[in-house]
Amino acid sequence: MKAVQPRSSHEQGIALLGVIILALVLALVGAALLDLAGQEVSSASGATDVAVAQAVADAAQDMVIAWFHSPHTNPSALAALLTKRQSSSDGSPSFFDQAGRSQFIGTVDRPDLLLDASRSADQLLLNDAGTGMFRFLNDLGSVQELKIYAPGTPGLLCTVDATVTTASSSTRHAVSMQLGALEIPALRAGIQVGGNLGLPQVAPESGALVHWGDLTVGGDLIVQRVEDLPSQSDSAPVTGVSYRDMSHREDRWLSMWIGGPVQLMQLSPGQSSNGVFPLNVHANRHPVPGVRKDHWGYEQLKQLARQHGTYLAIDRDGLLYPTGSVQPGHGVTPDDYLRSRSVGDTRGLIFIDTLDGMAPRSDNLGVVRLNAAYLEAVLVVQGHVIVSPSASGPSLSVLSPPAGGSGEVGSRTSVQLSDIHLSGALYAVGNITLDRSVRVFGAVSAEGTITTARPGVTMEVWYDHEMGRGLFRGIPVVMRAPGTWMVRYE
Repeated sequence: MKAVQPRSSHEQGIALLGVIILALVLALVGAALLDLAGQEVSSASGATDVAVAQAVADAAQDMVIAWFHSPHTNPSALAALLTKRQSSSDGSPSFFDQAGRSQFIGTVDRPDLLLDASRSADQLLLNDAGTGMFRFLNDLGSVQELKIYAPGTPGLLCTVDATVTTASSSTRHAVSMQLGALEIPALRAGIQVGGNLGLPQVAPESGALVHWGDLTVGGDLIVQRVEDLPSQSDSAPVTGVSYRDMSHREDRWLSMWIGGPVQLMQLSPGQSSNGVFPLNVHANRHPVPGVRKDHWGYEQLKQLARQHGTYLAIDRDGLLYPTGSVQPGHGVTPDDYLRSRSVGDTRGLIFIDTLDGMAPRSDNLGVVRLNAAYLEAVLVVQGHVIVSPSASGPSLSVLSPPAGGSGEVGSRTSVQLSDIHLSGALYAVGNITLDRSVRVFGAVSAEGTITTARPGVTMEVWYDHEMGRGLFRGIPVVMRAPGTWMVRYE
């Protein structure tokens, strides 16, 4: 028994050593796991911070895009920068000169616009909790720097850099993108027609009436009486009252530009057909100096609609085909497809092609019948249009043009317009026929003319001043250029 005792003690010592080694290994493994967990937490926290920073920077860039769409709501310091300062070949306001160069010419070091939060005035403008442009981001972070400068890619509009910090970190994160511009030619008059306007028929009033803008007629203007011609007066009330309800027709912004003479169908006793017209009536302008009329090219608008709007085919029955080609049995009526269900249901740019999908000719023009009580869109029809609203339209709250003329300076009056059937623009290559009276906020243009199907039917338009600058509701002014978003490392 005494000879076995030392061996048992030796075995116990080896076992104890094994336990100590195992405990050490487990301690090392535990420490490694704790360190790895700490790294994972730190990595996850860092990733979250980067994601929040990028979201804040993207939101800042989205705000810049919104500035272009509503320049009149922006700080006055930004208004001039965001306004179209160039002219296209047809004289429309544009972001680009006639060589296609952007009006933004700055560099990353000397940008066209620099807002820097290290400057107290810019900090208030950017991040002030009460009035700052990015105050809605304060819970996530703040905008430290915002730059707008020339695009890096020819044909694009500008580059936008946003540098931000998050609420949980002072580390600066910067994101860059480039913007492209969607250029639709301006409509610089409330109503434009290429031919004569009016018919030698007995009716209590002329068929096309314009408030807040110009009436442009390529041929003769035919009205019943000289009293049907509204005069221009700076003291005219700015309201939604129809001319039919005025004892004396007048407007602050209306001018009439007429290629031929003004023909009066009814003369007062002692009045001649060459009587004195209001000073805002400019007749006999053809051939010199002529009448300016805005033209929307067929191919240009067709491609814009395919890329940024809705392209529709049409058949001889006036049915529309959203697939872009006529497929018997799959056509829909314009009323079913085009109508807006409520104010704000904007349909954007809608292009209805010719019968054969080729450039318009006299023998390939379809006929679109608009029966919808309300349509909110920019509707381009490569054919004729018959307007016959099926019911009264809704009321709209809109802004008048700036006071004091057609420029950008001046206050704008909020006006309630009732019974509006179209909010937007209607452009027809052919004629527009009025089967029932229609009221419009926006602009209407017919390369042919506007006619009435019966006496007493009118089209009354309150011109949307923004369309004179090429801005159309529901259609993007600028958009992110694909493939240009990138993180900038400082």
